Amino acid sequence: MYMKRENIVKNALLGLTAAAFVGAPLSPRHNVNGPILAAAVSIVNAGDTTGPLAMIAVPKKSDADVALDALGNITASLSDPRALSDAFHGYFAYKTAHPDDIKKPFLYFVDYGLSSTKPRGYVFDMVAKTIVDGPFMVAQGRGSSPNKDGVPTIFSNQSGSAATSLGLYVAREVYSFTGHTGGQAYSSVGLRLDGKSPGFNDKAFGRGVVAHGAPYVTATRAGRSEGCPALEPARAQRLLPMLANGGVVFLFAPHAAWLASDPWLSNPANASGSAVALN
Repeated sequence: MYMKRENIVKNALLGLTAAAFVGAPLSPRHNVNGPILAAAVSIVNAGDTTGPLAMIAVPKKSDADVALDALGNITASLSDPRALSDAFHGYFAYKTAHPDDIKKPFLYFVDYGLSSTKPRGYVFDMVAKTIVDGPFMVAQGRGSSPNKDGVPTIFSNQSGSAATSLGLYVAREVYSFTGHTGGQAYSSVGLRLDGKSPGFNDKAFGRGVVAHGAPYVTATRAGRSEGCPALEPARAQRLLPMLANGGVVFLFAPHAAWLASDPWLSNPANASGSAVALN
């Protein structure tokens, strides 16, 4: 998906050194590299850091870009080109700033720029750079959309809003969750979430926003929650304990105010995405 920057620099080095020899007289040893060309070949092939061209550094990719190269082409279509990039940069930025908080390599990512009728959740292994599971259906808060189907358009950090809250969360402990749907109680595994995006999800723990299994989420429909990124019960039972006590949850949408202000995003946008309500 992304052009290999290292290859561009390597090709440029070889091109420059080749050009330097155009018109030069041949000698009986014309098949032997001269000192400049030898240095270039050394840098290209062996990463030499001591030769005359060592000052021309090949840019090193960030951990987020490496993850994006590995995973970007094997995920389904997303709502915005920066969805995965922001999730991965957010994960590694938070991990760098708070290394003691991140004890698990797993990232639960949801693209709320997609309709609730489409699978939009993934769990990634950020060390192995693999997809653990996904895409799968994920519920949105009933306060985030007027209808049970469609793309959520309202995101909130306020108690009583029943809306989804965007941003980065650190996963806490699992517990026995009890919910209600259709007038019936149900039980499932729950995962407490600690919101780390100030102003956008830092009230989630107090609101009781958690990841949990729910019978209204199936392989073909998502349903609506009270703001929780709920998933199928069997999938929740398998995935949430993996994330517990040190994994990361990242809820994305192409929301202008959030994209411009969340401190864990790599390149905050001033007007990216649709201008949807936030309260």
